Amino acid sequence: MQLTTENVQDYPRPPALQPVPQEIVVWLGEQEIVRTTAALRVLETHHAPTYYLPFADIHAERIEAPGRSFCEWKGRARYWTLRAGGVTAPRCGWDYPTPTARFAALKDHMAIYAHAMERCSVGGIDVTPQPGDFYGGWVTPNLTGIVKGGPGTEGW
Repeated sequence: MQLTTENVQDYPRPPALQPVPQEIVVWLGEQEIVRTTAALRVLETHHAPTYYLPFADIHAERIEAPGRSFCEWKGRARYWTLRAGGVTAPRCGWDYPTPTARFAALKDHMAIYAHAMERCSVGGIDVTPQPGDFYGGWVTPNLTGIVKGGPGTEGW
């Protein structure tokens, strides 16, 4: 399935939540740990989309990781470590166990940092991680505009 061109500068603020029509696949430890057509994505100005995958479709050992954070839109997040194929990816994902009403559909879904996995794809197209070490967006070749996260962009 082909991805349509999207400009990240046109994404809304506050963010939007959308179902993902494409199949999402994630690999860790040389194992396919996610294959789903039930993902959701959050779109926010200057961010690459953040994909949230149903816990039911994540086939890796999940270990709750230390730390919490707070998003003004989605609520309080907790972090996860994943283990598969003898590989441990510490603090590689997060979820919102009690998301705000606007983002209630994110309950029982986890976002995963692409940089912590061997490979992630959307509709058969490999992704690259959103720049920087804070944001968890997945960059695909159909995105245009300036994606936040690189040096000097954290404050916008």
